[in-house]
Amino acid sequence: MAVVLGTGAYRYEVVDNWAKLPPGMEFNADVAAVGVDMHDRVYAFNRGKHPMCVFDRDGNFLASWGEGVFKRAHGVHMAPDETIWLTDDGDHTVRHCTLDGKVLLTIGVPGKPQAYMSGQPFNRCTHTALSPQGDALYVSDGYGNSRVHKYDLNGTLRLSWGEPGTDPGQFNIAHNICCDAEGWVYVADRENHRVQVFNGNGTYETQWNNMHRPSGLYLHRGAEPRFYVGEPGGGMAVNQELPNIGPRVSIYTPKGEMLARLGNRVAGTELGQFISPHGLAVDSRGDIYVGEVSYTNWGRRGPIPPGLRSLQKLVKVR
Repeated sequence: MAVVLGTGAYRYEVVDNWAKLPPGMEFNADVAAVGVDMHDRVYAFNRGKHPMCVFDRDGNFLASWGEGVFKRAHGVHMAPDETIWLTDDGDHTVRHCTLDGKVLLTIGVPGKPQAYMSGQPFNRCTHTALSPQGDALYVSDGYGNSRVHKYDLNGTLRLSWGEPGTDPGQFNIAHNICCDAEGWVYVADRENHRVQVFNGNGTYETQWNNMHRPSGLYLHRGAEPRFYVGEPGGGMAVNQELPNIGPRVSIYTPKGEMLARLGNRVAGTELGQFISPHGLAVDSRGDIYVGEVSYTNWGRRGPIPPGLRSLQKLVKVR
């Protein structure tokens, strides 16, 4: 029997075992981030032996790359020139790559973080986003800093903003970032339970609240732009079974108006349940790909069950 999440115009059927990995290529690890290119090929950036796995939209395995390059996958940003920006929080770097894995540019010094909360790039950077003109790259930085950095595309730092805290313009884990067609910059401020909105030079504009630990943040552009937010649910033993806080995927308008929430049961392995939605992408047909840090989060509960999912596909019901 099909499992459908959501209501009204936002109904999605969950596809079981979508990713068809060859024997010996199973993730057995977190899928930290997902990207979709112009041909609806899906790029699963994961923490297994093969850091980037590429699929067609039906889940057929096409290729893998990144072995020996990436230490701890965290963020994916697909560029309009058919290249990909990858954030490695374990290596403290951002790498610009071709879609077959050739490294074009590395920002940051591999394996050498800046001092914790120094504000200098990077200490466990998390994600990237390009400006709409394609002339600037924004980097959320991240776990060991509370900053956003703005670079030009040759890797020169232009400005930075943010500091630790809970006030507007401050961050408590700047976990994800995206940029809209008007140049507004959206930052998933995870442990402050909000998304903050800035102009392209870091001036605070507003914030969206009433979400729980936003981790994934994806803007699907088009006639009706929509933001997709991955909320991993309770982060402590005392609230990991608390209902109605996730794990889930929520959908918002560009004004921060909540349209739908997909999945609201506590974390689990049944079809239709999430464990920890961490990276999101949407293809040309409106289908959602959800990368989950399932292995990290399930490990807090006890032994890892065999075949634990870390990548799901939700097909839009028409």
